[in-house]
Amino acid sequence: MSDRSVTSLATTPSWQLLAAFLAHVIATLTHFVHNGIYLSDYPNLPSWFTAAGVYASWCALTAVGLAGLALLRYVSTRLGLGVLILYGILGFGGLDHYTLASIAAHTTVMNLTILCESITGTLLLIAIVREFIRFDRARNAA
Repeated sequence: MSDRSVTSLATTPSWQLLAAFLAHVIATLTHFVHNGIYLSDYPNLPSWFTAAGVYASWCALTAVGLAGLALLRYVSTRLGLGVLILYGILGFGGLDHYTLASIAAHTTVMNLTILCESITGTLLLIAIVREFIRFDRARNAA
């Protein structure tokens, strides 16, 4: 049975998923804007990093998440949730800062934006798992 033949409820994102997605978008935006503005203050970043590159990276990252939502709603529940998993995992990229310098080498605000991005990525992944469970229940009930 194709997942498109399941009820509309199974392909319409839940409010919990949408809230987690929005929280993650806001957290990543906050972190990336902070990166762009204070790029020279972040310890040990490669010299070729630019603010424009940081903002373009955020746009590309967010496009992955938006594509996941669109796929979930209009194409395939499984494919959409799979792409959203990728988006959630990419949200842990901020932790890469700690491969370049210790937590102590970052300011409090830097650490908070990285932490918020990681927390919202985790919440998004939890919401996606719940969405998979909801989808499977709806499919099994059909």
